[in-house]
Amino acid sequence: MAKPHGKSTTVVSYLLGLDAGNTVIKAVLFDTAGRQVGFHALDGATHKPAAGMVERSVSELWQNARAAIHGCLQAAGIATADIRAVGCAGHGNGLYLLDQSGTALVGIQSIDSRGAALSQELDAANGARIHAISLQRPWPAQTPVLLAWLKRHMPDVYARAGTLLFAKDVLTWQLTGVRVTEISDMTGAGLMRLPEAQYDEILLALYGLEDAMPLLPPAIEPAAIAGHVTAEAARLTGLCEGTPVIGGYFDVVSSALGSGTVRHGEASIVVGSWSINQVFAPEPAIDQRIFMVSKFGHGRFLNMDNSATSAANLEWYVREFIERGGHHDDPFGAVNAAVGSIKPASDDPLFHPFLYGGRMGAHQRGGFFGIAGWHGEGHLLRAIFEGVMFEHRRHVEVLADAGLSFDRVALSGGGARSELWPQMFADGLGRQVTVAEAQETGALGAAIGAALALGSYDDYESAVTAMTHSRARFQPDPMMQAHYDRRYAIWTRLTEAMDPIWREMAEH
Repeated sequence: MAKPHGKSTTVVSYLLGLDAGNTVIKAVLFDTAGRQVGFHALDGATHKPAAGMVERSVSELWQNARAAIHGCLQAAGIATADIRAVGCAGHGNGLYLLDQSGTALVGIQSIDSRGAALSQELDAANGARIHAISLQRPWPAQTPVLLAWLKRHMPDVYARAGTLLFAKDVLTWQLTGVRVTEISDMTGAGLMRLPEAQYDEILLALYGLEDAMPLLPPAIEPAAIAGHVTAEAARLTGLCEGTPVIGGYFDVVSSALGSGTVRHGEASIVVGSWSINQVFAPEPAIDQRIFMVSKFGHGRFLNMDNSATSAANLEWYVREFIERGGHHDDPFGAVNAAVGSIKPASDDPLFHPFLYGGRMGAHQRGGFFGIAGWHGEGHLLRAIFEGVMFEHRRHVEVLADAGLSFDRVALSGGGARSELWPQMFADGLGRQVTVAEAQETGALGAAIGAALALGSYDDYESAVTAMTHSRARFQPDPMMQAHYDRRYAIWTRLTEAMDPIWREMAEH
């Protein structure tokens, strides 16, 4: 093997993790201890052909992945022969369809809402029966809802469909030539019977997709080897032909692993575009209040309650107001400074983080409440931080009420990089919060799976222990915990009071 950077006689092996978000594709190289040694990311274009539709070019996804891999390898300065395996993670749900010849038909992102009316129709007709099989009810960007939407509204496209994939499966296919998926994405999309994690014809029929079984590719375990890098993919990426590629992960599962959680009774919270709140358990929770359940190994289930109500709210504010005019070199640094300058008070403004709807309905909307003349931008930004935390707390309470106990929370996602938000979560949740050293936890989780596939570790527990490292731990402050408890009670009553108004606004 080559000497990394030409500076050491130590033989080092590496694992490449790819993370395909709704727009950004990241290539991250890790050593077998989980330390990052190379990184490159590219932002792709989002297309909105009509109201509610959010799509991407599938060919651009692969082009950007190739460029990201090249950039990562160049940044790391290693011999590609030292890369022992590749793991891919990617956003769940949405819909990526290929025809029989491998031509991409559509790439729909998981923030698409074209299926809103259809999901309500399916839920009213068959929601309880669907949940009884998959432990998930229909929702707008859910993969089977989108496939049913295409069947109804674009029958010509549906008729040409050959294979259904997820975002990361597109990369696995391009790297290996194998059309395959794995069970964490398929169960997370509500397309499998749980707890068995098997395809089910009755489930498909409840979505009106009784003819869709041929579209579903083989579903393997995430840490199983799906194939090997082909000669053509090696030429295009710089990787070595024959490098193993694993099945990969639904990115929320991968991010949980990369943040250092995997044991039963541990919780992972992702403060990203979506509010992801998940608890590891040996069995799936059977409770219709819970958003979804994902399986990723024998006796390993992540029970989740999620919504698009997290850091996307802050990103909107930064984009629309702080970055306007380009007067901040470090906009998120400016945000943290503004929030840190505010001494919390009982009459601070409140914020509902529903700019993109909420878990309780697409009709929910964002808003500031209780602003007074003596409040400034720092108060508004602090209200966003707090409102996002409150909605995470509401999700966590749903999981706890379903009997999912946990004593430790690992925080990841863009919000975990803040100097202030993790402490707010510890105070608001009343639990210790750990922040991982790795910022790219999704890619690291995929690399952990690759290490397992190679037999470098005996099980998930030993792999996660060896390859993840904590950056900081935050303990709840009893005084601030009482402060947030009082404000959360008011925030909850305000949410309930606004619901009929939001519904009336949506009707008109």
